[in-house]
Amino acid sequence: LSGAKFNQLKFDEDKNSVLNYYNSMGYRDAQIVSDTTVGTRAGNIHVDLKVDEGRKYYFGNITWKGNAKYSDSIMNVILGINKGDIYNIDILNKRLGKEVTQEGGDISGLYMDDGYLFFRVEPVETAVYNDTIDHEIRITEGPQARIKNVTIAGNEKTKDHVIRRELRTIPGELFSRSDLIRSQRELANLQFFNQETINPGVVPNADDGTVDINWKLEEKSSDQLELSAGWGGGVGLTGTLGVTFNNFSIRNIWKKSAWDPLPTGDGQKLSLRVQSNGRAYRSLSASFTEPWLGGKKRNSLTFGINNSKYSNAFDPFTGQIDRARSDTNYLKTTGFSVSLGKQLKWPDDFFSLVYTLNITQYKLRNYPIFDGLKDGTSSNISLKLTLQRSSVFNTIFPTSGSNVTGSVQFTPPYSLFNKNLAKSANPYKTPEYHKWRFNAEWFVPIGKPMGADNNRQFVLKIAAKYGFMGRYTNKLDYSPFERFQVGDAGLTNNYGLLGYDIVAHRGYPVYESSDPTVNPDQQNANKFFIIFNKYTLEMRFPLVTNPSSTIYALSFFEAANGWHDYKDYNPFRLRRSVGVGMRFFLPMFGLLGFDYGVGLDRLTPGQSGLKGASRFTFMLGFEPE
Repeated sequence: LSGAKFNQLKFDEDKNSVLNYYNSMGYRDAQIVSDTTVGTRAGNIHVDLKVDEGRKYYFGNITWKGNAKYSDSIMNVILGINKGDIYNIDILNKRLGKEVTQEGGDISGLYMDDGYLFFRVEPVETAVYNDTIDHEIRITEGPQARIKNVTIAGNEKTKDHVIRRELRTIPGELFSRSDLIRSQRELANLQFFNQETINPGVVPNADDGTVDINWKLEEKSSDQLELSAGWGGGVGLTGTLGVTFNNFSIRNIWKKSAWDPLPTGDGQKLSLRVQSNGRAYRSLSASFTEPWLGGKKRNSLTFGINNSKYSNAFDPFTGQIDRARSDTNYLKTTGFSVSLGKQLKWPDDFFSLVYTLNITQYKLRNYPIFDGLKDGTSSNISLKLTLQRSSVFNTIFPTSGSNVTGSVQFTPPYSLFNKNLAKSANPYKTPEYHKWRFNAEWFVPIGKPMGADNNRQFVLKIAAKYGFMGRYTNKLDYSPFERFQVGDAGLTNNYGLLGYDIVAHRGYPVYESSDPTVNPDQQNANKFFIIFNKYTLEMRFPLVTNPSSTIYALSFFEAANGWHDYKDYNPFRLRRSVGVGMRFFLPMFGLLGFDYGVGLDRLTPGQSGLKGASRFTFMLGFEPE
């Protein structure tokens, strides 16, 4: 590379890379005839490589030998190489499965997923004529192998049953390479173990046609602590304290010996969080999740409660916070939710279905949050159905797979039973709506793995997100609850006041105008959207991947917008932004992150520099969508 410091070892590696590139293009006989390095007066080194490309080759006839289980036609379809294709030995070896990959779909996977652990495959060149190479693929199928013993070691806190219920490698079953990879993925997604060292030991027993599988694990801390404080905004000191125990054991809570320092090992999740500034705002929340209700099937049960109070304690006459006003001008919310999730077997077992019941009461006293309501009580009761398919490997830094989620959330249609609801003094006493969401994320590895352990690779994240809110009758306006808030979603704005879905748009403050030409810096958004669209392209690169921390850098392009009415909806009229960021996943503290975004539609004609169009966003504990 120009500007890089010369290193003979890396220079030799680069020469091999040059030859590998030529080989991938069909130039099997390419060779470096000579290389010359010449020093310059400026202290640089000029490098000249002379390459003899040779002839460009193509695949010829491909025949099979030794395949009794599957016919030649099936093997040809899976191999996917036709006569006349450019010769590439790397592609041939990949399609044969000479190297195990997460994707599978190769010849070795076809056999090894059906128990043929002792399967072997070897491509042999049988003829080279002109620019064509014929191959014979020689296969040794061997006997099918069944799993004999499955052992687990290294789990000092996590109980064996928590690990075994995630495994697809079951004694007595036929060996399957895809089940082995899937088990590795499930253990990694628990986040209880070092994901870099979850490598099962496969020990074949040729004498009796069985195989032992030894899972050697390295536990890591998975609990998280959220601790932050801030000053400003006219409200003084604001503090947040939150803890999340990701491997909790509620059944051992009454056992004194289990408190070391907390009862752990059953894979349950307990979260507690409190936030307050002592004068204008306080919030309490707690949740508990049992991921395997009953212990036999992957059916999850989650309970959550929350309580908060927002006080309009600002006195416009003095310009100060008045404690007395906090008791006469406030919004109180009390909420409860229960969710039941179920893993599906069709279309495949990456799918899950979740039912969620939400009950939230809003109590207002001299607190005008929207036109027509500043006093009274509103009860928001809704049912939410969520269908999800997740195939990502490593939830902290996904390198492949996808997350696709569709959901519908709806309240009872009160207006169908009460024709005078729209004319009542408080039509929002029982708000009604139906809300539809669709999120999709894909993770695509780019280039080849780098680093000493080949564990660093560029990953492209592609995401599309949509939200739509509907109503049961046009006599009532769209519900002011459960709308979409688009814009800044950092530490200063991470809670939806009326159940809003917070949709992050880096590089922009929270905005209420759907017109990208309207500068959102000149607004004070207080009316949110019933429709939103958002698209993201994000290039990620891991800097640190080890049990104690995961750190990666990213660059992004985003386009998003929101609309107040369907007649104004234009999915091609979006606000755009670009930027860079960092993510730190640290023991006990979980996620720490920041982004520097530039709102391209905040740039004004004649503007010099990016100061007026750029924005820093900080996040702690979780990343808003």
